[in-house]
Amino acid sequence: MSSAAGRPRPGRVPLRLRRAPVPWERQEPTWREAKPGLIADALKRAQSRPSGNWYVIGASRDLPPGRTLGITVGSTEVVAWRDGEGRLRTGPGACPHLGAPLRDSPVRCGTLVCHWHGLALDGGPFAGWEPYPAFDDGVLLWVRLDRVGGETPSERPYVPVRPRVRDAVEAVYAGVGRCEPEDVVANRLDPWHGAWFHPYSFVDLTVTGTPADASGDGPADDDGFVVDVSFKVAGRLVVPVRARFTAPEPRTVVMHIVEGEGAGSVVETHATPLAPDERGRPRTAVTEALVAASGRRGFAVARAAAPLLRPLMRASAGRLWRDDLAYAERRWELRDSGRFPG
Repeated sequence: MSSAAGRPRPGRVPLRLRRAPVPWERQEPTWREAKPGLIADALKRAQSRPSGNWYVIGASRDLPPGRTLGITVGSTEVVAWRDGEGRLRTGPGACPHLGAPLRDSPVRCGTLVCHWHGLALDGGPFAGWEPYPAFDDGVLLWVRLDRVGGETPSERPYVPVRPRVRDAVEAVYAGVGRCEPEDVVANRLDPWHGAWFHPYSFVDLTVTGTPADASGDGPADDDGFVVDVSFKVAGRLVVPVRARFTAPEPRTVVMHIVEGEGAGSVVETHATPLAPDERGRPRTAVTEALVAASGRRGFAVARAAAPLLRPLMRASAGRLWRDDLAYAERRWELRDSGRFPG
């Protein structure tokens, strides 16, 4: 951690004043530490971990009763809705009768009714329609697609450890990039770009631990990047923290705040492959869950103001992802043309 900021002690105001801020162009270069082989090895380890064939398809809050959600994961069209008891239901997005797009069909009392000919689906097998396993973890919605994943299926997705929703403030950002999931994951496994590429949000960034410092053959939580960084608030005011980045499965990278303000908070980045665009180029959905927690007494006020905070949290994530999707798209473009130097 930069000595200019320092890490806050428990019970103290988390804000710090940078005494000697370094201009962007004079900060220490990180390109020597950001070894392409180190990032590539971390990506390979992430890709070797099981996913159980689970894919994130959206935010729990974005699918209230009576609504449908449609998404094409790879080449598989999926529809999702909630049944009469509020449980998540998912299955093929085409009606088994004549192929109507079920994402456009209404839900009546928990039953999805095809708007072409009235075929009604309650979430169970019917008329050739077979449901997909689904899971709602309270923040994100998941679907299990065994033909897409091709792995040994698991009963549930590998949901990262996060604060309890009732004790936290959560928000979910969603975006789409012209790239593959591995490009999104690789972006997150390159913490060195933070203060250079996002100077409006991060300063005084130092990577203090990498997977090369561990054995490399252990579980994801023993094989991550540790970063000391300060989040910019305004002017020279910053909030310094220590964060750890890990990849628990092939399409997910998680940042845990391990020291400093908000310790225990998590930022989960999930990459889901979508149908290609009209030119056949790959597309990936980025779903980022921010689950913020704090032991401070005043955090109860933040929880009460959660409806006002969520749009701000999504906007902040969106600003970062405008840059990070450009990074991921550039990486795919170079890989696709055989010019990627890493």
